Amino acid sequence: MRPLRIHWCAPRGDGNTKASEKDLANELNLDGMVDFVQEAEDLGIDSLLMGIGFHLPDPLPLIGALVRETRKVTFILAYRPGLLPPTLFAQVVNTISWMSNKRISLNIVAGISPEEQAYYGDYLLHDDRYQRTDEYLSVLHRFWRGESPVSHEGEHYRFTDAKLGLPYKDGERPRLYLSGASRQAQQCAIDWGDCWLRYGDTPEGIAAASRHVFSSGRDVGIRMHVLARETRAEALAELEAMMVNPDEQHRQNVRDFVKNCDSEAVRTSFRLAEGAAKDWLSPMLWSGAVAYRGGPALCVVGSYREVAQYLIEYKKAGVSEFIFSGWPTRGEMRRFCQHVLPVVRELEAREGQHEETALVI
Repeated sequence: MRPLRIHWCAPRGDGNTKASEKDLANELNLDGMVDFVQEAEDLGIDSLLMGIGFHLPDPLPLIGALVRETRKVTFILAYRPGLLPPTLFAQVVNTISWMSNKRISLNIVAGISPEEQAYYGDYLLHDDRYQRTDEYLSVLHRFWRGESPVSHEGEHYRFTDAKLGLPYKDGERPRLYLSGASRQAQQCAIDWGDCWLRYGDTPEGIAAASRHVFSSGRDVGIRMHVLARETRAEALAELEAMMVNPDEQHRQNVRDFVKNCDSEAVRTSFRLAEGAAKDWLSPMLWSGAVAYRGGPALCVVGSYREVAQYLIEYKKAGVSEFIFSGWPTRGEMRRFCQHVLPVVRELEAREGQHEETALVI
């Protein structure tokens, strides 16, 4: 069994310290980000997700700066078709591949809200956005296969004899993550991607939702939060303290935004949270922050060993990678890498030995 790949979500400012406070990403501390990504690299984080949204700085220039301050960690660029035409986007990604020695992956996001898409002059609805994403990725793959010139006349893009002088380094292409929970998102990941990336659920829920993706040979990854302490009692006490004096205006703002979302991933996360018994989907999976932070805030909570064991349950269900966050995200990343990840690797090694023994028998 391959080791679980562990990624982290990079904060734009100093990061939120509580699950229930308003978003603190309305400022950019570049020096702080450099320090964060360098520590993530030292801790052995595989990749750092650079998210996209109207409330965030644009990830493209940030990655351009951060790849020159690091040597090993990969950056997962979240981006939406419709913001840049495919020729220019391939050119930008190819350029970063040379600046970083191929340390860039892509998280292609079709979009989650007609309201937000309209901020950028984009008025396509859900299914049409996925049709455009399909067309977009088909063109990108042609560039990365080395086709030249490339002409295309589709429903959303049209260009003639496009040539790119700079290919992706070594004639390769970036790893492609496709986000979403809808049927269209799954099929797009199967047709063009390497990994279907979705918000959390129980291991059983993930296994059931991912059957079609697994049968296609694609990987499945989860975007979620983690809160681990030495004992479960400490973790639960931390959770309780973090929810004291919640920002109810922020919760209402999130509720208002979600009303206009047409994303199946967002809707599914809120349905799960609303149906959870006292905010718990399982003894290990807490949903209380989803109302304040959205789909990624579904959180694995417990002792270091309990969290590690629960992640192995996801692996048994077919999950191969996680993109985590925490509150505060830097402290949780440090704690996870120092105390949880070694237990994950220990359990993986034990599972591997059991498999080898079974094969010999």
